This record gives sequence, structure tokens and C-alpha cells, in this order.
Amino acid sequence: MTDTRDSLVDAGVQIVDRDGLGALGIRAVAAATGVSHGAPRRYFPTLNSLQAAVARVGIDDLNERLRSALEQSLSDAAVAYWRFSRDRPHMFALIFRHDLLADAGGNLREVTRDWFTALVGVTGSTEAALAAWVSIHGLCTLAATNTFAVIDISPNEATVRLVVDQLRIQTPHG
Repeated sequence: MTDTRDSLVDAGVQIVDRDGLGALGIRAVAAATGVSHGAPRRYFPTLNSLQAAVARVGIDDLNERLRSALEQSLSDAAVAYWRFSRDRPHMFALIFRHDLLADAGGNLREVTRDWFTALVGVTGSTEAALAAWVSIHGLCTLAATNTFAVIDISPNEATVRLVVDQLRIQTPHG
């Protein structure tokens, strides 16, 4: 990578984390880095390619958080996933936008398969992995979009652990 490309990606990450995906654009990263509005096109010919590069940073962060947590327990991995979604809600939303990023680079499909494969390894079956992922991802998504405010509920890490416990998935690590 070049310094300019890295700066553009860093600016994109900051824009997404601060203002959401809707604020991310070629001109926005150009303005944030002080380059001409056309300069980012040298590195990112499309908005989707910029989005994919920004998403890659979020994916790497989530991977790092999940790596050690998965070695501990399914519950710890769920809490790590929850924390990421709470710490970086806009990035959380971006990295699961397969409709935007599927053909834009960043290997999103492969990363998603890797995460699911790791979850199958922890839970012992495809069905249990799917139940765990859908449950925790749904909880995270509903929290990130303030849906729980409508019913005056504030889920937290204890809620995440309760959801995992209610799944009654027997795992080698607990």
C-alpha cells in the first residue's frame, strides 16, 4: 500500500466510525486527507472499492477480537462480537453489507465463511453455529439500530451470555 492509499483508508474508517456509511464518499476522503477530489480514484475506482477497503479494517479488528475469545468459550466470543457492535456500530453494519461489498474486494465472502467455519468448530454443528450467529447478530443489530428503546430495554453483556446459555449448545470449551 502507499502512504496516500493508507491515508485515504484511515480517513474513510474515521468517517464511517463517526458519521456512518452514508457519509463515506470519494470526495469526503479526499477532503479529509487534503488531496484533490479526483485523487482517490487512482486507488479506488469506485465507491464500493473504497467501502471494501474501509470494511477490511473493521474485519481485521473484529477478527482480532474474536480470535482469542473463540479459544475461551462461545459465550466469550459472543461478548467480543457484542462489544465490537457497540464500540463500532457503523463499521459493524458495513462489514455485513454483502449487497455492497460482494464484488468490491476485501474478501468479504471468504471472511464470512471463515467466521462461520470457526463457529461450527466451536459449536460442533452447522445448525448450532447458525443458531448462535443468528441469535447474537440479531441482538447486536437490534441494539445498534436502537430498536430496544421502543420497548425500554437495554441489553448488555449479561444479556449476550444469557442468549448463548439459552441456546444450550454443548461446546468443548464451555
